[in-house]
Amino acid sequence: MDDRQLVALALLLQRRKRGRPFLPQDAFVNDDSQFVGACCTRRAGKSNGLGLRFYKQMIKHPGSLSRYIALTRDSAKDIMWPALQELNETHNWQAEFVENPLTMTLPNGSRLRLIGADMKNFIPRLRGAKTVANAIDEAQSFGPHIESLVNDVIVPTMADYTDAWLAVTGTPGVIPRGFFYDLSERGVGGYSMHKWSLFDNPHLPDAKSFVEKLKIRQKWDDLSPTYRREWLGEWVLDQDAMLIKYSEDVNHYDQLPHLKWVYILGVDIGHKDADALAVLAWSPGTPNVYLVEEQITREQDLTALAAQIEKMIAKYDISKIVMDEGALGKKIAEEFRRRKHIPVQPADKHRKMENVALLNDWLRQGRFKAKRDSAFAEDSYLVQIDYEHTTPDRLVVKKDYHSDIIDAVLYAFRESPAFTYQKPKHIPKWGEPGWAEHERDRMEREAEEHFKALEDGTSYI
Repeated sequence: MDDRQLVALALLLQRRKRGRPFLPQDAFVNDDSQFVGACCTRRAGKSNGLGLRFYKQMIKHPGSLSRYIALTRDSAKDIMWPALQELNETHNWQAEFVENPLTMTLPNGSRLRLIGADMKNFIPRLRGAKTVANAIDEAQSFGPHIESLVNDVIVPTMADYTDAWLAVTGTPGVIPRGFFYDLSERGVGGYSMHKWSLFDNPHLPDAKSFVEKLKIRQKWDDLSPTYRREWLGEWVLDQDAMLIKYSEDVNHYDQLPHLKWVYILGVDIGHKDADALAVLAWSPGTPNVYLVEEQITREQDLTALAAQIEKMIAKYDISKIVMDEGALGKKIAEEFRRRKHIPVQPADKHRKMENVALLNDWLRQGRFKAKRDSAFAEDSYLVQIDYEHTTPDRLVVKKDYHSDIIDAVLYAFRESPAFTYQKPKHIPKWGEPGWAEHERDRMEREAEEHFKALEDGTSYI
C-alpha cells in the first residue's frame, strides 16, 4: 500500500471512529484527478472536504505550499479558517495557525495559505512559487477573469509535482452562465465534478426540518429560484436575487445613437477595493441613458486617479463629476478641487437603495443601456440580495462580492438630467387629422394669454 492509500485509509478510519460516514464528501476528498470540482448547497460540508484534501496532500509533501483562494480575505477567513481549526482539533493534526498571514503549517513543514482576491498584489502573490494543491472557492462569484486566473496564473505553479491538483468549488450562481457554470454543468475543461447537498451531510441534526422551516419563514415554494439554488444546488435563472436587474435582451446596445450628448462622470474611490470611473451619456433627444466607458484600477495613488479623471474630461467634455466623498473621500475630493482644479461634487450615498430601485425601474423599461460585456453588466449578475437578513424595511446585500463600478454608475445616474425628459408632442400639419383641433386650441390659448396680459397691465399692445 503506497503513501497515498495509507493517508486515505487513515482519514476513513478517523471518520468511522466518529460513526458517521459521509460518502459524497469522501468521494470528493479521495478523488485523485488533477482538476476536480464541487458544486454544493449551503451547509453541505464542502469546506471540510477541501480541508481534508489539503491535509492529504500536505502530509505527502513535506515543506510544500498549498493555497486556498476565496473572493475576499474576509471570506477566506470566515469560510476556511474555522473549518481548518475544527479539523485540526478533531483529528489531532498538531497544526500551527498564524492569523496574519492566514497560514496553517503542519509539523512536517508543509503550509496552507489562505488568500483573498481583494488582497494587495493578489496576482503577484500567486506567481512564482511552486504549489502542490490549490483551491478556488466561491467560484460562482468570480468575474470572467477567473479563467485567466486558473489557466495563466495557477496552473503553471503546479508543474513541479506530478500529482499537484486544483479544485474549483462553489454553489450555483443566480445566472446560469460563466466559467463555474461551464465546468460544473457543461463539462468544459474536463474537471471531475462532485455534487452533493446539505441533505447528504450526516453531521447536521435535521437538515430537512431546518430547510422546511426556512421555506415557511421566507415564503418560498418548491419552485422558488433561491430555494432551488441555495438549498437544492440547482442552477436556476433568478433575477429576483440580483440587486441590479440588468438584462442583455433589454439593456444591451451596440452603437451610441447619433445625437448631441452630455456626459456625466461617476467616481467610486477604492480604499481597500479598486477605483472605478463610469461615464454616462444623456441627450434631450432620447429618454435613454448610456454607459459609454468604464475604468477600474487597483492600487493606484491619487496622482494616477486625478490623471484618469483629467483624461476623461478631455475626451468627453464632462459636464459634471460626482464622487464618493465618504470616509477619506472628502479629503481626496477637496484635494482635487483645490490643487488639481477638478470640479468634483459629492455623490448621493445616503439614499443608495432608493437609487438602486430607480435604476432598476429604468433597466426594466430599457431606458438604461450598457453593453453585455461591460464590467457593469458582469457585476450585475454577481451582486446578490441577502434574503436571509433582508427585512420588509431594510434590503441587505450579500458580502460575497463587492462591485466598484456599480457604485460609480449609481452616483452618475442619480445626477442625470434625463429624469426631466418629456416626449415631444406631435404637432399635426395642415391637412393631417387633428390639425383643425390643434389650431383651435392654439388660438384660444393665445387669446387667453393676450386678455390676461391686458388685465395685468403687462401687454405692450
